[in-house]
Amino acid sequence: MSNTQIRTILEPARSIPVSVEYDVLVVGGGPAGITAALAAAEDGLRVGLIESRSFVGGNMTIGLPVLGFLGQKGNQIIDGLPEKFIQRLRRERDGASEHRPCPLHMGITLVEPEAVKTVALEMLTEAGVDVLFYTFFSDAIMDGDDIRGVIVESKSGRNAILAKVVLDCSGDADVAFRAGVPTEKGNAQGGMQPPTLMFCLAGVDTDALRMSIANAPPQARTYLTDFIPAEYFGQNHQFIVVGLRELMAKAKEERGLKIPNERTIIITGLKKGEVWINMTRVKGTDGTDARSLTKGEIEGRAQIDDIVTYLVNYVPGFEKAYFTKTAPFIGIRETRRIVGRYVMTQDDVLACKHFDDAIAVASYPIDIHRPADDGCTLIWCGDCYDIPFGSLVPQKVRNLLVAGRSISATHEAMGAIRVMATCMAMGEAAGRAAKMSVRSNRAVADIDVEELRRQQLEHGVYLRNPDGTRALPGGRSAAA
Repeated sequence: MSNTQIRTILEPARSIPVSVEYDVLVVGGGPAGITAALAAAEDGLRVGLIESRSFVGGNMTIGLPVLGFLGQKGNQIIDGLPEKFIQRLRRERDGASEHRPCPLHMGITLVEPEAVKTVALEMLTEAGVDVLFYTFFSDAIMDGDDIRGVIVESKSGRNAILAKVVLDCSGDADVAFRAGVPTEKGNAQGGMQPPTLMFCLAGVDTDALRMSIANAPPQARTYLTDFIPAEYFGQNHQFIVVGLRELMAKAKEERGLKIPNERTIIITGLKKGEVWINMTRVKGTDGTDARSLTKGEIEGRAQIDDIVTYLVNYVPGFEKAYFTKTAPFIGIRETRRIVGRYVMTQDDVLACKHFDDAIAVASYPIDIHRPADDGCTLIWCGDCYDIPFGSLVPQKVRNLLVAGRSISATHEAMGAIRVMATCMAMGEAAGRAAKMSVRSNRAVADIDVEELRRQQLEHGVYLRNPDGTRALPGGRSAAA
């Protein structure tokens, strides 16, 4: 029989060695996974974190700023462990900016990718978290409705890792999916937000860029930037440009450039003359499929040359720019979402909804890179909204929590809660809930949520009272 005729192979049954046992296992070392592990380990539990790459940080390492620390009223609504992480980045490595107001994104916090990798790993190891790199999650070990651990693959072979509680911070709901939790993908038609392969240019005169916008004649300001007033660029040396639609259209027409995006998106880096470009766009990529991901990486990389040609020849300040590097992996905006105890909706976001079981507060607008075209939808609620604990709790599995963009939410609500600061806030809550589950010997889905909220407040997490004021420990409140 030829190999082309073989469609399945029967794998013989085998004994899989248990390599380690934890109280809490975190799968995925991105923004949510880092804070989840730190919170779970804060009073001495044995906590493990597995990561398929050689570093932690996830999307904080691909050149994007961290969005979401500031609310739509200018107040800081992400605090606790995420804030401690940013403070340490800034203090020890000069690896983060302050939280800067932005008319479009509410707030931007620039981070240096290499500093993120180092500081996050330092904090995890100092907290006693057992970090294991080059380790791929393969399957869930189930016992009825309980997850007992996971199967992993690595250079060491196939092993089992057992844990009392598992936290799925994979970004793709990998563990939940394998454990049998109901999941959804994309919008009503199954379309998912297209990913982007970020890349970096150096030699950019960012002052020339920002002043070309700030000093543009009034009639030009309506098209130079989306939502961001020109005056903003005269006041800020580090910034995000979103727009320049007419310049791009001109470049496409004159040079026949193929750029699958209708907007220019430029992000200044922390280093002088360095910018990160968020403009490749690979529609139809499924971040849960290896072949599709590979195709996305190939196509995203192929788009870079035309984008660089456009920037160097048409955008002020880029005349002497040169390419330096691409991100270590393509940035995925959307894959699976669990169907949990509660499903967050667009109405919850736009109504600035308060939940009695809120474990975090967010304010980032609904931001959807539309799956079917080159545009983007942005809708603001005017303030902030709660993220309920019930959206972290999956159906069917009792001792599993999900944190990050794959929590229980609709396609539209996910477009708001997917940014990194919010994911970090969810991770902190999930880690603390896992710790409480182990200490109380109760299923993580059945912990005392009021006690979780009390502990969140004691650790500096921003939560709201029903009247919108900031909640403080002991039932006190502060100005919103």
